[in-house]
Amino acid sequence: MNDGVDVEAHQLTGQAAAVLAQGGEFHHAMPGFVPRNSQQAMAQAVEHAFAAREKLLVEAGTGTGKTYAYLVPALQSGLRVAISTGTRNLQDQLFHRDLPRVREVLASGARVALLKGRSNYLCLHRLERALQTPAHRRHYKTLADLRRWSRITVSGEIADHGSHDPAVLAAATSTAENCLGNKCPEFDQCFVVKARRAAQAADLVVVNHHLLLSDFRLREEGFGVLPGVDAVVVDEAHQLPELAPQFFGERVSTRQLQDLARDTMEECTTLGDLPELSDLGMELAQATAPLAVELARQQGRIADVAFRHNNKEIRKLENKIKVSVEELTLALDAISERNPELAHLSKRCARLRDAYVTLVAPEAPAGWVRWVEGGKAGGSWHGAPVETAASFQRLFAAYPGSWVFTSATLSGASHFTDFREAIGTPGAQALALDSPFDYARQARLYLPPDLPDPADPDYLLHVVRALQPLIAAAQGGAMILCTSHRAVSRIAELLRTRVAGQAAPLPCTVLVQGEASKAALVAQFAQDGNAILVATASFWEGVDIKGRALRLLAIDKLPFQAQGDPIFEARLAALKAAGRRPFVDYQLPHMIISLRQGVGRLIRDEQDYGLVVICDPRMSTRNYGKRVRASLPPMPVLHDSEQACAWLRNLPQSEAS
Repeated sequence: MNDGVDVEAHQLTGQAAAVLAQGGEFHHAMPGFVPRNSQQAMAQAVEHAFAAREKLLVEAGTGTGKTYAYLVPALQSGLRVAISTGTRNLQDQLFHRDLPRVREVLASGARVALLKGRSNYLCLHRLERALQTPAHRRHYKTLADLRRWSRITVSGEIADHGSHDPAVLAAATSTAENCLGNKCPEFDQCFVVKARRAAQAADLVVVNHHLLLSDFRLREEGFGVLPGVDAVVVDEAHQLPELAPQFFGERVSTRQLQDLARDTMEECTTLGDLPELSDLGMELAQATAPLAVELARQQGRIADVAFRHNNKEIRKLENKIKVSVEELTLALDAISERNPELAHLSKRCARLRDAYVTLVAPEAPAGWVRWVEGGKAGGSWHGAPVETAASFQRLFAAYPGSWVFTSATLSGASHFTDFREAIGTPGAQALALDSPFDYARQARLYLPPDLPDPADPDYLLHVVRALQPLIAAAQGGAMILCTSHRAVSRIAELLRTRVAGQAAPLPCTVLVQGEASKAALVAQFAQDGNAILVATASFWEGVDIKGRALRLLAIDKLPFQAQGDPIFEARLAALKAAGRRPFVDYQLPHMIISLRQGVGRLIRDEQDYGLVVICDPRMSTRNYGKRVRASLPPMPVLHDSEQACAWLRNLPQSEAS
């Protein structure tokens, strides 16, 4: 890679590199710790970026040990650092497992804090209101138990209580819209406030990407975490450009409108003398109900114009909501000074009205794309800038300091160009570090011959037929990553029913995404040792299964983004209008990043061995296939089924177990 560095020749002299080196603190304190030049090079680069207040991009191949490589300089720097992870699970893992280990080795006295979004914390005020509201009577037992638990919990993280009922969670937690802020009677005891105060006082705070981006959007609440932060480390940074539209634009959901209507009516019930306002709340709820039904029917994202075109009554229903929310805004504004609840409802209603009007106006703002999304019990309207660079630049201007972006997959096929453009940092320093794993020894890449084009109606049947002898040779231990939920269902069905022509049943348990939680499926797969796991979406990344339990990784087809997605189509149109090549400049690089994430599930340790199977024939038949193969770890390529089966049958047993 053009932005890479010869780690062997790179002089590793920094303080952070020294503690991770042979004979350093980690080598002495942690049994089994293996010093890695790539880890030390990353630690030194992060240390320099912190000192120079620069932006740094680091692609750290699987096994580099990037978590320690940024935690060590973060704790040694004396700076106030925020670290953002891709998910709450990774956030918990970083805070409860990795961070304590590093602090212990460094004997660091740095103050640390974990901060999540407000919906993760019990809201004492809303809990008490729910207990007193007749509409929540059927949940009284659970709510009363939450009240008892609230007196003994330290963090107030509602996941620790174990409640899962969506109605209970909605009643006992707050949102950005319904939080009263410092006007709340429970403000001094608020778990969100306590968590945010701890974060503001910490030397190092661990957040997630959703919170990182919403902090910028909602900083006017006075609860900002990042102001005063000297440095930000974004782990799993490849996710950031795709998340940006959720936070740099506008969003209004049917739930937000219905919650506003419900809270208005509940406040009127409490006060007892506002029947006209209660009627307006009821009108908003009634106006929203039919659109909630229509939106719930949608699958994924759909352009707003297509949504309205499919049903001529949609525009009338949207206008009815517009009139209703405008009338409610005027009514609340007129009595907003009566009490803090009404004052907050007034501001909340005005914000929703302004966003909604933007999202349903006849024309979208210049440079924006608008769409709708369906959900389980409703849906939402969205709008965001097509290009995210300017929004990220405003983020960096609002929170100046050092920014470090790291992931196992940042550069795609473009040597960081695409990521730099997406986040508006054309001059950022970049470092590409290869994985320390010996892929030439530990893995093989098999490209099955004679498969039909993925558009063939029987393509998945042919995929399963190609995989069955491999699964038999490996005796299970297979993860099949699919590019759609439809493919997951079809492949699982074929494996379980032997429709694909298998003479005898496979001696393996078939685990399927959706039949249990992600954590439960991964745990069962690892414990079984010979299972088959069929999954899509979130299983392409964040799954870490070491050892022999995973020895065969199959991908049904190249993970190009689905045609028809409005954000995707808008970006392609913008590139075309700018005289660029949408496929080469956008579609292919993004596909390669996704593919590399998926392939990265196989080899997670020096003693892992296995076979990667990419079933898509375009890997061999299209000109871009060479570019795709060149982006993958340097695994010898097999084209013959017998060779692939022989490799699986002869995998080292002791080292891989």
